[in-house]
Amino acid sequence: MRLALGISYNGQAYQGWQSQLSGQTVQDQLELALGKFSAHRVSTLCAGRTDAGVHALMQVVHFDTALDRPTSSWVRGTNSFLPRDIAVEWAQTVTPEFHCRASALSRRYAYVLLQSPVRPSVDTGRVGWVFRPLSIEPMREAAARLLGKHDFTSFRASACQALSPVKTLQRIDISQRGAYWHFEFEANAFLHHMIRNIMGCLLVVGQGRQSPDWLRGVLLARNRDAAAPTFSPDGLYFLGPRYAPHWGLPDRTPGFDGLP
Repeated sequence: MRLALGISYNGQAYQGWQSQLSGQTVQDQLELALGKFSAHRVSTLCAGRTDAGVHALMQVVHFDTALDRPTSSWVRGTNSFLPRDIAVEWAQTVTPEFHCRASALSRRYAYVLLQSPVRPSVDTGRVGWVFRPLSIEPMREAAARLLGKHDFTSFRASACQALSPVKTLQRIDISQRGAYWHFEFEANAFLHHMIRNIMGCLLVVGQGRQSPDWLRGVLLARNRDAAAPTFSPDGLYFLGPRYAPHWGLPDRTPGFDGLP
């Protein structure tokens, strides 16, 4: 049967999602735990790969197995073999037509930012940090320039393996609660470092060093050198994909409520 799992993790200790020879990736740890629980080798596919230091509240994976156990056993059993900073949040059987990546309608990320004269301590590794004051309206105006279907080459890492730089950015929401800023992004798909590069540009605008219209020029330049430097991975969270309702998969996990 085919199983889909929702995975949450703190990415600070890992070299990203995708398996590497070092074994110090989230995928390596998950597949090791699944193998111990199921007593057979398990190979997973994910909805969206994350970089080193990036967190996830609902990464979705799928795999095929001949082992017939209750979904609750997959959650509890796999978690018993996982490190404390990775957890299976839910498990659900799906039909063979389901594909965690190809079936996704969109993908969501959040970036949590601390604006403070002093660097993070309790939240270190879990939030980005700026010490200069930010203005929300210029950032919202700048973000609006990016919505829609565009060539996002200016926000693409040189190592990006995507076949096309053209993506549809559906939503950017920006809000503030005290010293914490919350940026939420949704698109059909994202390029490598796309959000961190957009964040760098939004913060330049929010600090008054560029106008909101500058971001339109960056987009049209289709040149990575036109954009601001790539911002820190610390406050970036993969919120997970959205799927059509007929798949019956969860849209969120309890961790959404505890996002800084």
